[in-house]
Amino acid sequence: MVFDRPTVRLRPKPGRRHAASGAPWSFTDEVVLDRRTKAILPGTIATLESAEREPIATVAVNPGSRIVLRHLDPDPQALIDEAWLTARLSRALALREILFDAPFYRLVHAEADGLPGVIVDRFGDAAVIQPNAAWADLLIEPLVSALQAVTGVSTVVVNGQGRARGLEGLSERMDIVRGRVDAPIAVPMNGAVYMADLIGGQKTGLFFDQRPNHAFAARLAPGLRVLDVFSHVGGFGLAALAAGAESALAVDGSAAALELAGQGAEAAGLGDRFATRKGDAFDTMAALAGEGAQFGMVVCDPPAFAPSKTALEPGLRAYEKVARQGAALVSPGGFLVLCSCSHAADLERFRAASLRGVARAGRQGQILHVGGPGPDHPVHVALSETSYLKAIFLRLD
Repeated sequence: MVFDRPTVRLRPKPGRRHAASGAPWSFTDEVVLDRRTKAILPGTIATLESAEREPIATVAVNPGSRIVLRHLDPDPQALIDEAWLTARLSRALALREILFDAPFYRLVHAEADGLPGVIVDRFGDAAVIQPNAAWADLLIEPLVSALQAVTGVSTVVVNGQGRARGLEGLSERMDIVRGRVDAPIAVPMNGAVYMADLIGGQKTGLFFDQRPNHAFAARLAPGLRVLDVFSHVGGFGLAALAAGAESALAVDGSAAALELAGQGAEAAGLGDRFATRKGDAFDTMAALAGEGAQFGMVVCDPPAFAPSKTALEPGLRAYEKVARQGAALVSPGGFLVLCSCSHAADLERFRAASLRGVARAGRQGQILHVGGPGPDHPVHVALSETSYLKAIFLRLD
């Protein structure tokens, strides 16, 4: 089969993460960016050639992005159409159906599921797509059709917001492209109920990646007073209550998120043991310390303080401050859970910053467990960025 599509070529001596090593990306310093290549429309499917002009893969091109090429298929003649998308989605679904007994999970985790730059979260009969790469934005209609054919969902939301799209030169969008969304969706998880706002919530409406860490925290929680800082829609706090915690206080800067957390508590019959406090997390923890408050478990799950290498040092200082303030609120023998979703802060740096904070709070303890994302967030073997979530569980003296 002969395609009427452009070709792009790798430079000699490609970088560390190049096509031959199985990497899913090629950067600006690895690709021949001549006038013809620079004129290619972002998102265009092309054939990748080696420096010796041998066809080696099918790629999506975005000359305006630092990630110039996203590698779609090792077959240089692969046809990227609805049938191809259906095959990738079917493979992703087969894994999730092994892992979960209910259709609430991350269905597609971008490069790790063979769909670079694409996130799909499933909420029962609804799904949210984040097309964070130009090629996916161009092929959104066949992607949606393939998604419906594979999963049978009737509602599909396209959430085109966030930093990743900006790096691709893509504008923001939020569209209900199939079906309708009338209200938040109730999501059962770890014995709790979470309310996911698919339109107005953060990201796709719920963070499925923390599921195993919620479960580990819940094992420790029976009989404890729990403080859930940066709680979003109640993540750790509601799981702890479902496992028998005495009470949970959720702290977040978003009134809308706390309202959803309260609805989730009520839906699970936990409302009488659940309370919320709106405010800046650092200020609220300082205020609680001033009140002499103590908790058997304190969980801090902040947004990414270090989303890029340039933000790493101030991000690590923020993680240290979170750990220091959180540790001060843990009763003797209690538990401190510290989380990071920052790509730039690897586990070693995050752990070091966290332990500095604990020490500066005058506390000692032991690390019980280090958690990561759930198996519906698989890791691409050649892309460390797909392993981003860290959760450190400590018991403090």
